Amino acid sequence: MEAALGDPAVLSDRKRYRELTRDYAFLKKLESAWVMYELAREDGGDPELTAQSERELMAAILPPDPLDARNAVVEIRAGTGGEEAGLFAADLERMYLRYAEAKGWRASKMSDGFFTIQGEGAYGALRFESGAHRVQRVPVTEAQGRIHTSAATVVVFPEADEDDELEIPEKDLRIDLFCAGGAGGQHVNKTESAVRMTHLPTGLVAVCQDERSQQRNREKCFATLKARILDLKRREEEAKIGADRHSLVGSGDRSEKIRTYNFPQNRVTDHRINLTLYSLDRFIDGELDGILVPLRENFILAKISKI
Repeated sequence: MEAALGDPAVLSDRKRYRELTRDYAFLKKLESAWVMYELAREDGGDPELTAQSERELMAAILPPDPLDARNAVVEIRAGTGGEEAGLFAADLERMYLRYAEAKGWRASKMSDGFFTIQGEGAYGALRFESGAHRVQRVPVTEAQGRIHTSAATVVVFPEADEDDELEIPEKDLRIDLFCAGGAGGQHVNKTESAVRMTHLPTGLVAVCQDERSQQRNREKCFATLKARILDLKRREEEAKIGADRHSLVGSGDRSEKIRTYNFPQNRVTDHRINLTLYSLDRFIDGELDGILVPLRENFILAKISKI
């Protein structure tokens, strides 16, 4: 494989080169895990260390999901709770954007509550965030100091790329142009730069109004719509074979309550792995690895147990 990666014919074939690079990284990780396992077993090594290295080796054997390396598309919608739900949805958007910033990833906003996070492994890190997020806190408008409960829904799916073979005939699209709202001055208010695309066969919709150029909004909107269609197809296929990619950390139902954010107790609880942290202030500020990493580990361990 190393020889193939140095072959000019492979270097000139972008798709083949990407596939080989991904496979090579997988084998190097497996090789490293095997070496550590062998070292741990030598001379009657520490049983705990040996068991840990064995788990890491088993995890390394699992073939990687190529989707994990992709950019992530994130959509956040306010749920029950009126104005407070809208404020919470905005807090979640800021939380994910701060997390992306800390990782060195780039965020590209499409519209309010809808954005892409571009960086190696972004989808793999955020793929288990889909579901209902519940907040318990005293709203700013609450004069009596009573705790209210509201919710927001998060959906995360992988961004489409050039490897995806999906043709979308022009006749299957309805494209609407409109004046973008929000900040942006006179240009935003007077120019029909915002784009809404509807995929007629599925009813899926994508909207982009963040760019000042209508053409750029069209490009981003179409890329997002393509990602939505592919995500729908993947979920339908997985449902048919009973292999929902979320099944090992929950039902995968995007209406399922996956997490509670309790501000009075500074507590955040992930219900799928029964993990509670008393550091909600830092978590909501983008320090998500305290839950995202255990979620990933639980997913891997569950897959190992099925081998």
